[in-house]
Amino acid sequence: MKKQNYTNHRRYYPPHHFILLPLLFLSLIYGIYRSFVEPESTPWILFSVIVFFQLYTVIMLRQHYALGNQNRILRAEFSLRYFELYGERSEPVLEKLSFNQVAALRFAPDNEFKELLHHTLQDNLSGDQIKRKITNWRADHHRV
Repeated sequence: MKKQNYTNHRRYYPPHHFILLPLLFLSLIYGIYRSFVEPESTPWILFSVIVFFQLYTVIMLRQHYALGNQNRILRAEFSLRYFELYGERSEPVLEKLSFNQVAALRFAPDNEFKELLHHTLQDNLSGDQIKRKITNWRADHHRV
């Protein structure tokens, strides 16, 4: 597997991001276009647009639930890692961090984690700033 770093850590799911969503978008544009070209078919096109929005909503809800679950897992991993490194509960620290900061800290190896966490709490670093400060990237190939 290719070595992961700041420039290549984002992941996409090609069937979802590059096939399904663009096809849904093109279908919507085509439906709107047809409603202007053939006004007599407006009821059918209106029905098609409603079905499109229902399908889009179902797909995005599925995505939302999956991402919510992944976010919850990342917080649990942060708590476990914090306990392993500091020997204490992480709730007081987690309350001060945004999810983006927690997600960014997962890429830091243990020897950089403590220093980055300290700087994040002190200087309120953004997730992107945290990622840029990591020198030895700890890959995460499982999150989509």
